Amino acid sequence: MKISKVIVVMPAYNAAKTLARTVKDVPSELVKEIILVDDRSTDETVAIAEKLGLTVFSHPQNLGYGGNQKTCYWEALKRQPEVVIMLHPDYQYDATLLKELIKPILDKRFDLMLGSRIRTREEAIKGGMPAHKYFFNRIYTLMANFILGVNFSEHMSGLRAYSVKTLKTVPFQRFSNNFVFDQQFTIAATAKGLKIGEVPIPVRYYEESSSIQFWPGVKFGLGSLWILALFIVYKWGIYSSKIFKA
Repeated sequence: MKISKVIVVMPAYNAAKTLARTVKDVPSELVKEIILVDDRSTDETVAIAEKLGLTVFSHPQNLGYGGNQKTCYWEALKRQPEVVIMLHPDYQYDATLLKELIKPILDKRFDLMLGSRIRTREEAIKGGMPAHKYFFNRIYTLMANFILGVNFSEHMSGLRAYSVKTLKTVPFQRFSNNFVFDQQFTIAATAKGLKIGEVPIPVRYYEESSSIQFWPGVKFGLGSLWILALFIVYKWGIYSSKIFKA
């Protein structure tokens, strides 16, 4: 595989306990630069990122998960990469597999690649995924696959790779600043006819890893379902959307 200009972006919030381990697993021969955007952490995330030699941008106030990603992609695109990888710095995703994740994009077979944690139920649960998260993931995935006409094993991965074409086609700057950002991105990419693929990755949940708290999680779940509902009425011609419009 030709080694191209690959940028990793990390939307970070209080990732001090897991950041170094995550960065250590990133293949140095593959990745040109790692950009960390800190969303007003209250721990030592920024200091550790700077010590590790990452390119660091700090928000003066907390914008939320989606707002963080917007800064990630704006800064990455300035560097004219070929592929941009979004990797959570919480060590839940195996960064040693990044080459497998981006190969289909470099081969021009896909525009967006997802790292799927759901190969089997047993593997997901043994890997530490909480049961309630697993079951919501499965319910949402079944609904989203049916509505979007796709057949992914997961829609909620925090490990994603994007071609530059994808980041310039999908209007991510119009998306939510909250956790529903990823669902908006996947649905909008599907609506615009971009090719999306996935590769299996191990499930890794640790005590130090980030996790959505109960009420934000409820809001995220309802918001994800709401985006699917908006897509349905958009396809029926009832709702005009700047997000989904091809």
